[in-house]
Amino acid sequence: MIAAAVQMTSTADVDANLERAEHWIARSVEHGAAFVSLPESFACMLEEGGRNPAAQGLDGPVVEFLAQQARHHQIVLAGGTIPELAEGEERIYNTALVHGPDGSLLASYRKIHLFDVELPGLTLQESKSVAPGDTPVCVDTAAGRLGLSVCYDVRFPELYRELTEQGAEILLVPSAFTVPTGSDHWEVLLRARAIENQAFVVAAAQYGAHNRKRRSYGRSMIIDPWGLVLATASDREGLALASLEPERIRETRSRIPALQHRKLAH
Repeated sequence: MIAAAVQMTSTADVDANLERAEHWIARSVEHGAAFVSLPESFACMLEEGGRNPAAQGLDGPVVEFLAQQARHHQIVLAGGTIPELAEGEERIYNTALVHGPDGSLLASYRKIHLFDVELPGLTLQESKSVAPGDTPVCVDTAAGRLGLSVCYDVRFPELYRELTEQGAEILLVPSAFTVPTGSDHWEVLLRARAIENQAFVVAAAQYGAHNRKRRSYGRSMIIDPWGLVLATASDREGLALASLEPERIRETRSRIPALQHRKLAH
């Protein structure tokens, strides 16, 4: 099965972002992809603060767009993340979605770990506008069993071990990694999560300047269970494409049965 990680440079213009997503989904399918993953916040990237114009429930127009795209192309579509309205909260959830080839919503995951950091020239407080989720999510799809996560989650290996214990074969990491953290940590963290859990990692990322304050690192990647980088997107909008062979998971886990050798399992 061919998988595609879509790399975008989203802005605050929701309609324009959806047009670009539609373009790259179609390009992915032209290349034979049956599983397509979009980056975090694909429908709207804001400067921090302010009401997100894409904020909606799970029956909203961006969710319907994803359902239509999955149904039209008959693919498994991981829709990056959307800003999901949270009942009784001024904040939203940063929610990852997966749709099946018939357009049905198969799973949603609310980002657990929120990016509150101070970097040279950049302070981000995701928790000011985003409420944290609290539940790891796996889902069976025609592409395999997916383990869902989002961006900053990648720094917390215990989440991925939980997803692997739930049977995840493909770990999704849609992201909008900052440039300073991305240049030093992005590939290292993604490869570590693949190696530790002997699973594929599909990491669709934002790239470039979104507005005056926000730039993303990019380098969307697909990594195999041995930790080999199968595909990397160039430094522009585009695709990382690779074939995901289930036998590679079985082969890796039999060669080094580390998941069976654990001594400190809870």
